[in-house]
Amino acid sequence: MRDKKRTRIRDQILLVVLVPILIPLVLILLFAIPVVGCLVRIAIWSAWSSRGICLLYVHSNSPVWQDHIKTKIIPRLPDRSIILNWSERKKWRPSLAGWVFRHFGGYRDFNPLAVVFRPFRRTKVFRFHEAFGDMKHGRPEKLLKMEQEFFAALRQ
Repeated sequence: MRDKKRTRIRDQILLVVLVPILIPLVLILLFAIPVVGCLVRIAIWSAWSSRGICLLYVHSNSPVWQDHIKTKIIPRLPDRSIILNWSERKKWRPSLAGWVFRHFGGYRDFNPLAVVFRPFRRTKVFRFHEAFGDMKHGRPEKLLKMEQEFFAALRQ
C-alpha cells in the first residue's frame, strides 16, 4: 500500500515538472513543421524552378528495380532532373537535393521516390517501393499505373 502511494506521488511530481516543459516543445514543433515545409518549397521554387528543374528522383542499386529504372524510367526523365542514388548516399554533400529528399521522403518506403515540383502548386510525391514489391511478386499493375500518373504529372 505504501509503495503504491509513493509511486503515485512520484508520478504526480513528474507530471507537474514535465508538463510545463513538454507543452512549449509540442507547440514549437506544431509551428516549426509547417514553416520548414514552406521554406523547402520556397527554396525549390527559387533555386530549381527558376532553372527549369521540376523533378527530384531517388533510386538505389536494388536488384528488384535497378534494371527497370535504368531502362524504362531514367531515359524518360526531363533533362533538368535531379537524380540521386540512395546506394551512394555517403558521397552526397549537404545540398538542397538532400534536404528536399529528407523532407518529402520521410522514413518509410522512400526508395524509389519521385518528387514533382510545380511552382505555386501542390508538390506531388510518388513512392514506388510498394509497387515494385508487387511487380517482384508477379503483379505489375500497380507499378504501371503509378508510372502513368508520374509521367502525366511531369507533362503538366
